[in-house]
Amino acid sequence: FKKNFFLKKRRSLPTTCGKFLASVGTNTQYQPGRSPGAEIFPFSCIQTLQRLKMTTDMLESNNTKSSAPLLTQRYLRMITKDGHSTFQMDGAQGKGLAYLRDAWGILMDMRWRWMMLVFSASFVLHWLVFAVLWYLLAEMNGDLELDHDAPPDNHTICVKYITSFTAAFSFSLETQLTIGYGTMFPSGDCPSAIALLAIQMVLGLMLEAFITGAFVAKIARPKNRAFSIRFTRSAVVTHTEGKPCLMFQVANTRSSPLTSVQISAILYQEQENGQLHQTSVDFHLDSVTSDECPFFTFPLTYYHSITPSSPLAALLQREDAHHFELVVFLSAVQEGTGEMCQRRTSYLPSEIMPYHHFTSVLVRNAKGEYQIKMENFDKTIPELPAAADSKTPKKTAKEIRINGQHADSFQLCETGLTE
Repeated sequence: FKKNFFLKKRRSLPTTCGKFLASVGTNTQYQPGRSPGAEIFPFSCIQTLQRLKMTTDMLESNNTKSSAPLLTQRYLRMITKDGHSTFQMDGAQGKGLAYLRDAWGILMDMRWRWMMLVFSASFVLHWLVFAVLWYLLAEMNGDLELDHDAPPDNHTICVKYITSFTAAFSFSLETQLTIGYGTMFPSGDCPSAIALLAIQMVLGLMLEAFITGAFVAKIARPKNRAFSIRFTRSAVVTHTEGKPCLMFQVANTRSSPLTSVQISAILYQEQENGQLHQTSVDFHLDSVTSDECPFFTFPLTYYHSITPSSPLAALLQREDAHHFELVVFLSAVQEGTGEMCQRRTSYLPSEIMPYHHFTSVLVRNAKGEYQIKMENFDKTIPELPAAADSKTPKKTAKEIRINGQHADSFQLCETGLTE
């Protein structure tokens, strides 16, 4: 510890430790890792010094202003593995007004528990508002003080048996839900009651149509179908035909196929000025020349050739590579509805495994039918050095290549990994 540290903290030390420090001087260097120091220092003094050092380190770390870039803070990921953004908007003007203008979009993005709360609160509020109006109408017409079974001859009761706010709320509820118990009813000789009844029915029908439409749209939106699309947790760098390639797999976990599948990827890097630089990264599917995969029912393996012109070449070859994030987007069309759905994920440098390849997930059963082993979906196998350095991999006459996987080695990979 430094001299000024002891001068400030000596009074707060225990008596034994304070006398000891006074006897050895303030220039003593505390090194608890050395055995001589452990023999000289009293045990209570060592504990006290450790607590004081921890306090000093915490104060120094809090007083030091962090100059790390955005992507090297505690939360490194911009897009989570399940496709959600981690960005937060601060200081935006007119944010509340923008939300009110997009009420439908807010309902679609709400969680179901909040959706149910809005559904219940909207109807209860509607009933309360018109209960107050029915009560005011009865009070203004003088119906609250009368005997509704024997009213005066010169008085017209607007709504029969509304004598309290509870009765008014009950009538509002019956009117909205068209229950009609038969006890309370508006009089045809009271124009104000008929007008208020018409207004409540029109607004009630609009509210029911809006809430019902929101529920149907939320249930049927394509986002729910996208949850059945699954990416591998890690990407791998393997050698294909003697060339290094970055690979990832994506699977459709439902039996219904997707069509017109498109893959796009963006590489995000933070520059010195704090701006995020975006670079497009091209991925292809085996020897498919079109940008779309017409049929998606079994797991697909996408490749990116790491050539000298690739934006990932310099990043993956450096041992102390700068932080980056590779965000992958998959868009597909549902065969049954024709709606577009999208799924996203991201890969950090720590999630890219060099000299590995994916385990085969396609096998044939005894009948010769293909089966998908999803338990092997996220599993990888280290490449042998000979396979990684080979420029011309050997091919056999029986080799069948389906979506980057060797069919004749399916069973071998499965038995090799299953424990």
